Amino acid sequence: MEKYVCDLCGYVYDPAQGDADGGIEPGTAFADLPEDWVCPLCGADKSQFSVEE
Repeated sequence: MEKYVCDLCGYVYDPAQGDADGGIEPGTAFADLPEDWVCPLCGADKSQFSVEE
């Protein structure tokens, strides 16, 4: 699965790790994150993320 990086702060969402603080289980693809999920560091919404190169 692809990793996604926050364009504002550089946080990397890694599907293999999920987002424990946000209640996201490991193995959750970025596309499957809830629409209201936000970057745990800066609060940016999903539209502010892009595929990590």
